[in-house]
Amino acid sequence: MMPRLGEKYKDIEIEVTSKPIAEYQCDEYFELELPVAPAVMVGDEIVVEGSDVSQDKVESVICRYCGLSEPEPEKKGILGRLFGK
Repeated sequence: MMPRLGEKYKDIEIEVTSKPIAEYQCDEYFELELPVAPAVMVGDEIVVEGSDVSQDKVESVICRYCGLSEPEPEKKGILGRLFGK
């Protein structure tokens, strides 16, 4: 998801942090007041923490952050693929 959004919104810096789960569950991590992993943040806004998130939701938050109009949700399912872009 992030590479596709990084290509689409080139002015956005995307930073991916990946660590073993034990590092996210230690006291030192909780003292940093960062969101519970897995998490997605855009600027200072926590989009989601502790669960998965759809690309549409992340893209909407990116657009709000950049002052752009939010994109239309992509068509899904077989009809969306047949009659889509």
